[in-house]
Amino acid sequence: MKQPFTLRALRLPEDYAPLAELLNEYWSEPTTAGRLEEDDKKLYEVGHTWMDDSGLLGGYDRTRRVAVSRDGDIAGYVWSWRAPWTEPGYLCNTLIVSKAYRGQGIGEALLRHAFHWGEELGAASLITEVWDDHPEALQFAVRRGFVVERHAYQSVLQLANVSPEWSDRNPAAILAKSGLRLLTLADEPGEESERKLYELSASTMRDIPSFLGDVPDFDQWKKWYLEVDGFRPGLVLIAAAGDRFVGMTNVLHIEATGGLYHEYTGVDREYRGIGVALALKLEAIRKGLRLGASYIRTDNDSMNAPILSINRKLGYEPLRGMYRIVASMEKVKETLL
Repeated sequence: MKQPFTLRALRLPEDYAPLAELLNEYWSEPTTAGRLEEDDKKLYEVGHTWMDDSGLLGGYDRTRRVAVSRDGDIAGYVWSWRAPWTEPGYLCNTLIVSKAYRGQGIGEALLRHAFHWGEELGAASLITEVWDDHPEALQFAVRRGFVVERHAYQSVLQLANVSPEWSDRNPAAILAKSGLRLLTLADEPGEESERKLYELSASTMRDIPSFLGDVPDFDQWKKWYLEVDGFRPGLVLIAAAGDRFVGMTNVLHIEATGGLYHEYTGVDREYRGIGVALALKLEAIRKGLRLGASYIRTDNDSMNAPILSINRKLGYEPLRGMYRIVASMEKVKETLL
């Protein structure tokens, strides 16, 4: 029997709008056709991969396919890629099937495309994520050789419910007790400050329990970790010891929802345990209240006890989480035969 869908490459720019609609069924913060197009402009046009000295895939490349229904709707999407900093041997993946079109073999067909592309490149493993409140998606993945590798949680702080115990505290005064000052990237803009933020981010990323792969170079970090959707220099919060940046928080303003996303907090090892992360998170709350934001949302690894402890104190409430799942190419191949 003929399949009720076909796979094809993206047709751009006309596919951006329906693709955004599909992604918004899955992502926790909304995207737009314009945002997708802007992100595409940041990417390489031609990939370049190789096998390293250990026989593992290195370099960068990507493939994208959509599943189109008989009515012409984009019913599913797969994006398989490597960035220059991806763990050797791995391919990262996003695979989504619209709720209205599940159970028709679309997910299997999209996964098969990603597998064959990865097989040609010489990949060792596929890695992706599924929401922990979507058991059907996890079951689909487990049946195709994936195993749960980590669990991360979302949590949200409703700013209207912040206790005065926290909203009335002075973050600058907390830092001043340790001889530190509070500033933002808007206070000291420019490449020198951005490079200091990069060095701090690069040194602290590796301490995140879920961190995998390598740290991107400065230009890639700036594109994908700093100046992302919702970036505002005044929301890049910094704790400094003299001219040295020792703590940072990047908060993104999500105008479409009227909220903030707490993208990253990092503190230099030498300055941990003295309230730097707490002060930065308190300043994020103050910034949110001044902007009239309704909430701050964040994601944290389940093993990141220090940050989870701070979030609980501040009143963050747990939301759904996400499993990071991994499968060897051999395991996937067995299930697709």
